[in-house]
Amino acid sequence: MSYEHELQVLDPATEEVVATVPAASREDVRAAVARAAKAQAEWAALAPGDRARLLRRFAAAVDGHVEELARLEVREAGHTLGNARWEAGNVRDLLDYAAGGVERLTGRQIPVPGGIDVTFLEPLGVVGVIAPWNFPMPIAAWGTAPALAAGNAVLLKPAETTPLTALRLAGLALEAGLPEHLFQVLPGEGPVAGDALVEHPGVAKIVFTGSTAVGRQVLAKGSAHLKRVTLELGGKSPNIVFADADLAAAATSAPMSFLDNAGQDCCARTRILVQRSVYDDFLALLAPAVESVRVGDPADESTDMGPLISAAQRERVRSYVDPDAEGIRGKAPEGPGFWFPPTVLTGVEPHARVAVEEVFGPVAVVLPFEDEAEAVRLADDTPYGLSGSIWTRDVGRALRVSRAVRAGNLSVNSHSSVRYWTPFGGFKQSGIGRELGPDALTAFTETKNVFISTVSTEGPAQ
Repeated sequence: MSYEHELQVLDPATEEVVATVPAASREDVRAAVARAAKAQAEWAALAPGDRARLLRRFAAAVDGHVEELARLEVREAGHTLGNARWEAGNVRDLLDYAAGGVERLTGRQIPVPGGIDVTFLEPLGVVGVIAPWNFPMPIAAWGTAPALAAGNAVLLKPAETTPLTALRLAGLALEAGLPEHLFQVLPGEGPVAGDALVEHPGVAKIVFTGSTAVGRQVLAKGSAHLKRVTLELGGKSPNIVFADADLAAAATSAPMSFLDNAGQDCCARTRILVQRSVYDDFLALLAPAVESVRVGDPADESTDMGPLISAAQRERVRSYVDPDAEGIRGKAPEGPGFWFPPTVLTGVEPHARVAVEEVFGPVAVVLPFEDEAEAVRLADDTPYGLSGSIWTRDVGRALRVSRAVRAGNLSVNSHSSVRYWTPFGGFKQSGIGRELGPDALTAFTETKNVFISTVSTEGPAQ
C-alpha cells in the first residue's frame, strides 16, 4: 500500500494502541480492483468442485485459528471472549456452508417452442464488501463467503477501528490455497477507500453494513454506475411482552437482548414494550437481571459485557441519557476504557429521541401498551424494521403479531436473529436485500438466458 497514512487500532478496554495499519488510498483501491478482476476471471473458470474444495480448506484454516482470531477481536473490538469465539466459529461455518452451495448453483431449463431454453447463474465479477466495527469478523464473512462461492473476487474494506481480524483472515485464505488477489483486504477511511470502492466502475456490487445515513450515501454514489447493492443498516428493535407470557423468562432474557456487544448491535431489542397489566411485575423481575450483568475486562471468561468501541461512541450514547431519568442502572468500571453502564429508562415518552433513534449502546427504554393493536403500532413507530421479539403463550397471537410487525427478522419467545443458513435483512430504512440463507449465493450472480433452436435448417420446420 501507499503508506501515505496509518490507522491506529485501540483496545477499547484499556485505550492502549494495539497496532498501526497502513491505510489504503484511492490509488491503492484502483490497483486492487485491477488485480482482483484478473484473479476473478481465473477463479470463475475453475471447476465448481475445485472452488468448493478451496473454500473448505479456507474454513479449515479458520477453524485451526479460532482462538487467535477471537483474541484479536477482543483486543480491537472489546468483545467478550465467548462472543469472539462464536464469531470466529461463525466465519468457519459460513465458509463451509457457502462451499456446499458451489456445485448446487444451477440454472433452469424452461420449456419453449422450437428449441430449448436454459439459464445460467453468472458471477458478477469484483464485489466490494464494506464491513462495520461492531461485528468485524462475521459480517465481513456474510458478504465474502457467498461472493467467493459464486465465482466472484472480493475486496473487503474493514472499519478503520477494527482491521486486524480481516487482515488475518486474508492471510489464512492464502495459506489455504485461494488464488492471490482473489480476496484482498483494504484497510482505510470511509471517505477515501470506501468511496473509491463504491465509485469504481469495475466493482459490480457493494455489500455495506453500517448506519442508515451512510447507507444512503452508498446507494447514491453507486447509482452513477447502476451498481448493485446490499445494505444492512440501522435498527430500533422491539421486545414485545404480552401479559400471558412467561414473565420470568422474558425479564431475565431481556438484558442481554440489548446489552450483548455493549448494545452495539443493529438487532438490539432496545424498545421493551410491556402490556400494562403486567408492567410493574415485569420491571420488578427486570431490575435484578440488569443489575447482575457483569461489565468488565472482555478477556475475562466471566464478563458479560465489555466496553464501547471508542470515546466518540461513548459520548454519543451519553447524549441520549438524562442522568436524572427514572430507570434501572447497572455498574461499569471506572478509569481507562470506553465504559458505559447498562441502562434501562422508564417514564419515557414514545416519541422521545432515546425511544425512536438508534442509540447503539447499552441503553433501552420500557414502554407500556394496552392491547395487541397498540403493541404493533408502537413496534412499527420508528423508521427501522430489522428485528424484534414477541413473548406470548398464544400461538395465534404470535403469528398475527409476527405478520403485522414490519421487520425482517422476528423471534417468538426468543431473541435469536441470525443463523447463517436462514435469510437476514431489514424492512423500511433498515436496508435493502437479504444476506445469508439458502439464496445467499444467487445474490452475487446475474441470470443469463440462452435459447438454442432445434428447428432444422435442412428442410421444413417440424
